[in-house]
Amino acid sequence: MTILKYVLLGIVGIIVVVGVVAAIFIATYEDPFLGEYNAQCATCHGEALEGTALGPALVGRELTHGDSVAEIMQSITTGFPQRGMPAWGKSLDDGTVQRLAIFVAERRVDRLFTDFKVYNELVIPEGDIESERHTFHIETVATDIDALPFSLAPLPDGRFLVTEKTKGLRIVEADGTLSEYITGTPQARDSTFEVGQLEYGVGWLMDVALHPDYENNGWIYLHYGDLCESCDSFMPSTMNRVIRGRIHEGAWVDDEVIWQTDHANYTPTPDMAAGGRLCFDGEGALFISIGMKGPSNYEGIQDLSLPYGKIHRVRDDGSIPTDNPFHGQPDVVPTTWTYGHRSPQGLEIDPVTGLLWSTEMGPRGGDELNLLKPGRNYGWPLYSKGVNYDGSPVNYGVQLGIEFDLEDIEQPVVDLTPSPAISSFIFYDGASFPGWQHNILAGSLKATMLYRFVVEGEQVVHQEILLKEFGRIRDIETGPDGNVYMLLEHSTGGRIVRMAPAAGDAIARR
Repeated sequence: MTILKYVLLGIVGIIVVVGVVAAIFIATYEDPFLGEYNAQCATCHGEALEGTALGPALVGRELTHGDSVAEIMQSITTGFPQRGMPAWGKSLDDGTVQRLAIFVAERRVDRLFTDFKVYNELVIPEGDIESERHTFHIETVATDIDALPFSLAPLPDGRFLVTEKTKGLRIVEADGTLSEYITGTPQARDSTFEVGQLEYGVGWLMDVALHPDYENNGWIYLHYGDLCESCDSFMPSTMNRVIRGRIHEGAWVDDEVIWQTDHANYTPTPDMAAGGRLCFDGEGALFISIGMKGPSNYEGIQDLSLPYGKIHRVRDDGSIPTDNPFHGQPDVVPTTWTYGHRSPQGLEIDPVTGLLWSTEMGPRGGDELNLLKPGRNYGWPLYSKGVNYDGSPVNYGVQLGIEFDLEDIEQPVVDLTPSPAISSFIFYDGASFPGWQHNILAGSLKATMLYRFVVEGEQVVHQEILLKEFGRIRDIETGPDGNVYMLLEHSTGGRIVRMAPAAGDAIARR
């Protein structure tokens, strides 16, 4: 790569960062959808959606005709002329109707575009919490973790491995005490900048995962943003990289590279959307998620010759399985399993069916729970059920010169709009909560909620919110004791909490 190309890549990186910064910075002062709502809806429904003599409130009550974005869009489009509401579909285009519906839906669930709940007071609930199938309580296991944690990996002996994005890897003892940082791991880059409550940076340490046969071989896998010193012509450049090693007397040893790409694919794009998750399938394969780490939020993701916006599949030693869907095809990254991903946040194998699932953040709307089928296209940046932060439709195929048929885009099993900032998830398989066996438990960041999804085959047939107004859940795992452990991030410091059955939980006592 020439010096000129380094400079150009750095400039592109600045443009990417500035674009994100501008969107959030402007929204911090005024939601770009607010003007349209005030112009079209506020006279009848109130500036705070509280209702007026001319129209009912849109918050604080059930909506007669449904409160999903699709149902609100339908209500706006067809109207209720017999009750004085015109059919706005005759005068408003589809994009405006969608933006208005998202605006209303966000406010109905207190999920404002500008509030990421980073500075909300974090209060661990006291007492028992009753859900549909179980009664449980929350206990704090460990505090004083860095404010930007990423991954939690329970060890068989009751301890935990924890990654902190800008600090490193450490061990949390069963009693909550923290070790010193493990020496010899990739050096996390302790440099971030804050925009709209969120931290941006490169060179982050991301997922940590144990080999399925860890008790016998001791292998630990790390996923991180590899810093390219020679690419630092204008801005630091990184790209996802996966290694494995072992921990011996507080040091990282036996280091081996499992997956990496050429330095030509490194960019200054922040690691926030790097994906960074790992998942073993129990049959010797490792899946690796990489988000929109290209020169922009749309470049390279539909290009099979580039690693961005893909789920990759290798063997546990880094070799490439010959049954990968694109193996042997020219000008294709041979580890590619699926493509068209924006910001994959969770990655898990269903232990019952062996199918691969993921959670993925959309832009404003369009968060997804996906079933990942080999070789399939998941749409970004050609299509999304959400919209861009400025309200424009997601149709980057125009800029990329890509024509597509919507039938060729895999649709989410669950569309989560308005966006909760869906994060990591598990298929619960412990003994503490038998009523949740094989259910997905998924965390969220902006929504500060814990979701439960009941899965039957390739479908979700029921949903429940287990925790509301809780905290930003970055990672979630089942411990060897069968309890559920969550890694929370907060401006005052991260922590690990445990969800355990209440003493009176009838199902758990059986």
